[in-house]
Amino acid sequence: MSTKSLKMAIVGAGIWGENHAKIYNSHPFADTVAICDMNRPKAEQIAQRVGIPQVYDDYEKMFAQCGCDAVAIVTPDFAHGDVAVAAARAGKHILIEKPLATTREDVFNIVRAVEENGVRAMVDLHNRWSPPFNSAYQAVQSGQLGQVYSGYFRLNDVKWVATDMLSWAAKSSILWFLGSHSIDTLSWMMGSKVTRVYSVSRAGVLQGMGVDTVDEYLTTLEFENGCVAQMENGWITPNANPCVNDIKCNILGTKGMIAIDASNHNMIQMYTDDKVTVPDVIVQDSIFGNPKGFAFESIRGFVDCVLSGQEFPVTLYDAARASLALLAVMESAKTRQPVLVDYGDLPV
Repeated sequence: MSTKSLKMAIVGAGIWGENHAKIYNSHPFADTVAICDMNRPKAEQIAQRVGIPQVYDDYEKMFAQCGCDAVAIVTPDFAHGDVAVAAARAGKHILIEKPLATTREDVFNIVRAVEENGVRAMVDLHNRWSPPFNSAYQAVQSGQLGQVYSGYFRLNDVKWVATDMLSWAAKSSILWFLGSHSIDTLSWMMGSKVTRVYSVSRAGVLQGMGVDTVDEYLTTLEFENGCVAQMENGWITPNANPCVNDIKCNILGTKGMIAIDASNHNMIQMYTDDKVTVPDVIVQDSIFGNPKGFAFESIRGFVDCVLSGQEFPVTLYDAARASLALLAVMESAKTRQPVLVDYGDLPV
């Protein structure tokens, strides 16, 4: 019998679902007890590779039978709503891969289900665990920059993400895939929620490659405390970019500024006659077979906070506001008009 404390179940047997299982199994106080996917053979393959004892193709049956304490929802972004509500009703704590949800109805359904059933929920907006961004946040909090005044955040992906990595890219948006990180990070840095957005977008490159989705969004954000920011999100960066992400951020205060370029690093490069490779040693890495990197630390952080009772570094309401603000961005890009963000009855 396992001596570990937190029994985790996973919904979604993709690459990231397997990462979740490896992280829980490497945690001294967690175990992966079950995995579920509509494609049962896919779930069985991961279960065999990682050592998960139970496999399901019905998540409600898994919640009722597997004995888990908490659930990781690692499905495509548009498929979070029903699973999260069912997990909450089953009394399970929940970790949801970003975004919280992609419709206004799902956002509020999840929030209500979590509140009504007394469970805890966190969305994996892992940029808060990123060393440069967390350092920037600490500088802001300490007052070194004075009063935060404005910001800029560029977070783009190479084309391969939309054309090859995600089979469901046409059903999603770069705003859900990367914009959720962008808007959460800026709101966190500014210490305020977005009140009004104005966005323009452009499509055509990915459509020409057989993926029917918007290529990029350029967005102006206004915050409740007066801060303003520019946000750029796209997934048409050339595949030869040394990093899958193109990440640049500036935070300007009345007494100073922070500049972040996390697209490239000079710690390690590998050269052959054919190409130059920059190994990812910051976001997703493996050391002696154990998952390392800030994108994995957030998942470990969920386990730690559930066990300790500490507040999650990103709250459910933070994640809900991010999704609602992104819906306003999409509306603005369609109408080419500024849009006020409607947060309904979410807590401040």
